Amino acid sequence: MEKYKVNGQMTDQGAQRREEQLAAVGEKILKASRSALYLKMRFLDVALCSLFFVPDPDAEIMGTDGLVLYYCPEGLGRIYQRDPVLVQRLYLHEVLHGIFRHMIRRKGKDEEIYWLACDIAVESIIDGLKHRAVQKSRSFLRRETYRKLKARHPVLTAERIYKSLQEWELSETEIIRLRQEFRLDDHSYWPEDEDRRKQEQIENQWRKISEQTETDMETFSKEASEQAGHFLGQLRVENRARYDYRQFLRKFSVLREELKIDEDAFDYSFYCYGLSLYGNMPLIEPQEWKETQKIEEFVIVIDTSMSCSGELVRHFLEETYGVLSENESFFRKINIHVIQCDDQVQTDQKITCEEELKDYMENLTLKGEGGTDFRPAFIYVEELMREHVFSNLKGLLYFTDGKGIYPAKKPPYETAFVFMKEDYEDTQVPSWAMKLILEEEDYAY
Repeated sequence: MEKYKVNGQMTDQGAQRREEQLAAVGEKILKASRSALYLKMRFLDVALCSLFFVPDPDAEIMGTDGLVLYYCPEGLGRIYQRDPVLVQRLYLHEVLHGIFRHMIRRKGKDEEIYWLACDIAVESIIDGLKHRAVQKSRSFLRRETYRKLKARHPVLTAERIYKSLQEWELSETEIIRLRQEFRLDDHSYWPEDEDRRKQEQIENQWRKISEQTETDMETFSKEASEQAGHFLGQLRVENRARYDYRQFLRKFSVLREELKIDEDAFDYSFYCYGLSLYGNMPLIEPQEWKETQKIEEFVIVIDTSMSCSGELVRHFLEETYGVLSENESFFRKINIHVIQCDDQVQTDQKITCEEELKDYMENLTLKGEGGTDFRPAFIYVEELMREHVFSNLKGLLYFTDGKGIYPAKKPPYETAFVFMKEDYEDTQVPSWAMKLILEEEDYAY
């Protein structure tokens, strides 16, 4: 067998060639699986092509970090020989993790239980698809798990499944059985909670793909939608819960300069020309200040009357924190006041950064449980404005799930009442106020 030296050490050239051949075969298998899925699910065309293939002999068959699809060439070949449908299911399994951004949604949850919840969520979608490309018989354990989950949650999401798994108080043996049934891929590539830059990159890429997939599914034929099972319903929950709220908060944004390289206004042609002409002297440098439209100041009022539970408030703050943690939404220095109020103002907590909001959430204590009167909070904010606590207050969010007494006149800033209840149609807000509905079941994780 041929051998050659690399850095003075002997390397087996034959083994290297074999690895390259296996990697090439593995890539062909993945492309064939992708084509088989596309022929049956054209609404997934963008999603199916959004992962780069990278061989990794140490991978547990297949895994993704949200940007790259890692695969073990040898293991992939064995599974494909046994049944191509298994590889097609596994490929779709990875794509669905991306569409629902499972790899960046953990946020401090128990890792093993959360991973299991994510796998059950995507497998439930795949098992609900009426396509031969991914169909296989379902075990009794699968059927029973789905039955128990759907008895409480008509639409299954990873967060809801996670909540149920915790409530079931499963033994270690039961968890292992579920893991053996649903765990198909390698989650070790998923980014850590602290890796914000990568998480933001994954969120930006897959949010667009997820929204496009939802649009495509809604415009395809009725037959195609029926064959997709509950997939569309889960997409609507995912995109409504996170996309709408982010866009809604932008109504309270302001335009101002921020210390940040303005790449949009930078002419690379002059920059490159200067480097080529003078060696290390660009003719133009990028601007260090950029005009951006972000949120700087606003007020959150929490209804602490008896009708609004602490868990719903916590979910609402978690969603707000999720938006706050995205660099594209808020300036680094912010002035947010979180006010608790029932029929009188109970507390006022000033938030100046993301970390303070996280700390407030983790140590949340609700005070009140009286009646519901919206007016005291507006009077209090008016007093803060007179004291110049705000320099440019753009809006107020009033989180409530009950009816109350509204102010008689419009305040000098945008106001939105955020409801979390199923019978919100009967709740009338003043004509000068906006209304945002967050259905309780979408946050009951």
